[in-house]
Amino acid sequence: MTVEKKTSVWVNALKFTLFMAVGLSIMYFVYQNQEQAYQLECQYKIQYDCEGKCTAPRLIDKIIQDFSDSKFIWLFLVALAFMSSNLSRSFRWVLLLNQLDSQQGKSIRWYNAFFATMIGYLINLALPRAGELAKPATLSRYEGVPLDKSIGTIVTDRIMDILMLFLIMSLTFLFQFQSIYDFLSGQINPSITCRVAQPIVEKSAISLASIMVILFVLGLLVALTGFVFRKKILASALGMKIRTIALNFWGGMKTIFSLKKSDLLWFILHTLNIWLMYFLMTYLCFYAFGPTSALGMNAALLVFVLGSLGVLVPSPGGMGTYQLATTAALVIYGIDKSDAFSFSNILFFTINIFCNIFFGLLAYMLLPILNKKSK
Repeated sequence: MTVEKKTSVWVNALKFTLFMAVGLSIMYFVYQNQEQAYQLECQYKIQYDCEGKCTAPRLIDKIIQDFSDSKFIWLFLVALAFMSSNLSRSFRWVLLLNQLDSQQGKSIRWYNAFFATMIGYLINLALPRAGELAKPATLSRYEGVPLDKSIGTIVTDRIMDILMLFLIMSLTFLFQFQSIYDFLSGQINPSITCRVAQPIVEKSAISLASIMVILFVLGLLVALTGFVFRKKILASALGMKIRTIALNFWGGMKTIFSLKKSDLLWFILHTLNIWLMYFLMTYLCFYAFGPTSALGMNAALLVFVLGSLGVLVPSPGGMGTYQLATTAALVIYGIDKSDAFSFSNILFFTINIFCNIFFGLLAYMLLPILNKKSK
């Protein structure tokens, strides 16, 4: 083994240790916080002789119990929705790759793109964002696509994800603004009660229209400031970085719109299916867990968006931050913190164990076999 390879191994090992430590630290912090809240909840229920007293002495015991009591048919549908999104992501990626290699008359095989995608998810559990390189590198190995071109399609892929996430966040803000505002202003009190607390809807001191006007005025001031000082801003280091990001964004959008009409239609349909399946993962999981089974699509939308933001934090699979964000969202809808924390772990580990880990390892085994003849 050369010195460069040895160095690379040690660097990757250090990165793995660092990110895993970050993820476990966040998870430990969140768990300890929830454990204290759970013990207080149990004491309250015993003191006031509430129904549904705590049957588990520790929060970890409750999570395991809740997981075993979940309706596995719904968890199966959650996993199915996630895998459906991955199939659409693979087909969408193939459209971009075939567009780049159209002059060579070569067509990328979908199963190679699919298994490369699953390997990317598996690597992300060990080294956050490393899967974004492992995914194109795996496909380049089995399809012969130049690595730089393959990485370029990943950039375009992420641009679409950013656009969709921003669009869904905007819709969520419009539809769920009142619930979020009531919670932040203290009108929804997630205190321990003998039954699941219901959100208290009261008239806000500041109306929705007033908030929208304030946000519009602030946005207008920022835009005017940027226009007046645009030369200084563009000449700064931050301005140059923003310019580079904007050029990459525009380059990615041009790649998308250079697709044939039929391919562009499929690209849009696959994009919609990816994010519809992401939403359904949260919504279907509601039915798998008793305390959340009565929640509707509005709650699922907010939980889905906040959970997606939690995954963006560079920890293994969003470990810890996903649980924190999802728990906070469910509390808004009157779910007890301990139940909300159980739900977040049920959904998180269902996806990662039964989808990302299982199919990621399966991809490592099947790719050499499926590509034996072509190699």
